[in-house]
Amino acid sequence: MTELQNSPLADFDWEAYENGETAGEKTREELTKTYDESLNTVKDKDVIEGTIIALNKREAVVNIGYKSDGIIPMNEFRYNPEIKVGDTVEVFIENQEDKKGQLILSHKKARASRSWERINAALENDEIIKGYIKCRTKGGMIVDVFGIEAFLPGSQIDVKPIRDYDLFVGKTMEFKVVKINEEFKNVVVSHKALIEAELEQQKREIISKLEKGQVLEGTVKNITAYGVFIDLGGVDGLIHITDLSWGRVNHPSEVVELDQKLNVVILDFDDEKKRIALGLKQLQPHPWDALNPDLKVGDKVKGKVVVMADYGAFLEIAPGVEGLIHVSEMSWSQHLRSAQDFMKVGDEVEAVVLTLDREDRKMSLGIKQLKNDPWENIETKYPIGSRHTAKVRNFTNFGVFVEIEEGVDGLIHISDLSWTKKIKHPSEFTQIGADIEVEVLAIDKDNRRLSLGHKQLEENPWDVFETIFTVGSVHEGTIVEMLDKGAVVALPYGVEGFATPKHLVKEDGSQAKVDEKLNFKVIEFNKDSKRIILSHSRIFEDEARAEKTAERKARRAPKKQEEAPALNAPLEKTTLGDLEALAALKEKLSGK
Repeated sequence: MTELQNSPLADFDWEAYENGETAGEKTREELTKTYDESLNTVKDKDVIEGTIIALNKREAVVNIGYKSDGIIPMNEFRYNPEIKVGDTVEVFIENQEDKKGQLILSHKKARASRSWERINAALENDEIIKGYIKCRTKGGMIVDVFGIEAFLPGSQIDVKPIRDYDLFVGKTMEFKVVKINEEFKNVVVSHKALIEAELEQQKREIISKLEKGQVLEGTVKNITAYGVFIDLGGVDGLIHITDLSWGRVNHPSEVVELDQKLNVVILDFDDEKKRIALGLKQLQPHPWDALNPDLKVGDKVKGKVVVMADYGAFLEIAPGVEGLIHVSEMSWSQHLRSAQDFMKVGDEVEAVVLTLDREDRKMSLGIKQLKNDPWENIETKYPIGSRHTAKVRNFTNFGVFVEIEEGVDGLIHISDLSWTKKIKHPSEFTQIGADIEVEVLAIDKDNRRLSLGHKQLEENPWDVFETIFTVGSVHEGTIVEMLDKGAVVALPYGVEGFATPKHLVKEDGSQAKVDEKLNFKVIEFNKDSKRIILSHSRIFEDEARAEKTAERKARRAPKKQEEAPALNAPLEKTTLGDLEALAALKEKLSGK
């Protein structure tokens, strides 16, 4: 070993060494030329490849085969956190030598200069590329791909809905380019597209092994108003809201929560559409099967109102066991009402079982049966002739429907409202909701209806009117209404009469008008039908007739006196004498 080190070089040029030439056969210029030729020839603004020779947290040292190495900030490699010494990267030569003699490189600009070529190639070749998620934006994320800011829609991040987008900021992920808009320089990428193909294969394998009735474990992936999506490990199934619980469910979130693991049973599946129907309640026994076997019609039950409708209410007496209380079973009253008048959702209610069908799992309930039927002793409680206060419930053209108490209804016929007023519609006399005094006229127990009267609370004034408005008597009246068949005339004491058009002609031949006050003669009075027929024309017609009669009598009188003068005179005197004598005798007797 020592001999080799001390032995002289055979080809050493000692002569050149003595002359001061140490480069052997090559001159310094040759050596410089050779050195320069060994270095890359670079130009500013060129993009070339370099090798990373050193890394730290702040910067990377890159050798491009130039006389000096370049420095690149590490933030330009954020998209690729796995970068290491020895990796080859593209660099953009910004300046071969700055004031400090430093080579200035940029990896970001190198990527950008070729980015659109790479982006288009990636789209065309369906290539998988890497990108760095920079930040959130409306509807998704901004991704750095080859130095270009691409858009990652929220729906394309994963196959399952993302609830927290911020978890992805700062991550490097693989993507596929799905859309490029050259005009607006927009790029859309997708991470979901990478895993969909794999998931499709998984779905086919999973669905091929599915069987109806099979129980699987799944994770709650999404909750909607109509049901719950379950991740079965690469394939999704839906539990419809009606298959979550035997009881009523207003929203699926009442039963399950996100990311919850639970067992589900396969109800049905579709190979083509890859839809899987799941059930949760089917893993529990039906509550009707656990219903008390001793429960029977007539028993009292308690429960909570879960659903309201106009026709009734559904009462849950046990989870999944409901009975319908029809509105007709809520009150003994027969007039139409809504179920909301009696109860609301959430009310605790006691009811009586009316029907029970365990096979069809149906039950009807009633609450009015908890009270005595008021019609059982109606003759005793509301005898004919008794008087009561009732509430107006409804109108018809022929009368007023009233309620004396809940379940006890009656009708006041329009003719039994007033003795004197002619009422065309009950609304002229009273109003709905008002109290009215009534007298029981008749009882119809079969139809559960009372015949009532209001005018019977007062004496019949027509007994008195019969003595006042006698046929032939004359009274002052006012025309209050003109009809086709005649006029309605207001008479004293609040009574009304009627006059036909021919009886409204005045002495001068003109026709009487509304609001005109005239004298009227009674030409017909009917107490039973409460009808008074009047005539204004008859007054002056009767006077004219009487004058003519008097004239005829006057013309006949002289002839009669000539024929029997002696007969009349003694008769008149005798009559007068007799009257005077009778009067005198009466006075004497009275005196005694």
